Amino acid sequence: MKKIEAIIKPFKLDEVKEALHEIGLQGITVTEAKGFGRQKGHTELYRGAEYVVDFLPKVKIEVVLDDPQVERAVEAIQQAAQTGRIGDGKIFITAVEEAIRIRTGERGGDAI
Repeated sequence: MKKIEAIIKPFKLDEVKEALHEIGLQGITVTEAKGFGRQKGHTELYRGAEYVVDFLPKVKIEVVLDDPQVERAVEAIQQAAQTGRIGDGKIFITAVEEAIRIRTGERGGDAI
């Protein structure tokens, strides 16, 4: 099993959710996040005063799935989240040792 964590622009969330749904994934976890990468934030003007916005709004999506589904899920996220501009985000893939469904006690692939 693998866990995919994707940090994307907030307005791309619906497109990514639909893309994952189309390839058959059922469950995702979404968290609002703030951060910056190479773009290091940006400067805004408010009531005549300039100020720096260090942390930009992002959305973090987490999906746990069986190994054969990983590549299709990554492609779906990448295509749906891409704008071609700086700050599109990142995708991280990590190994998951075990998954347990609390309600039934199912383990492994059955739990996801």
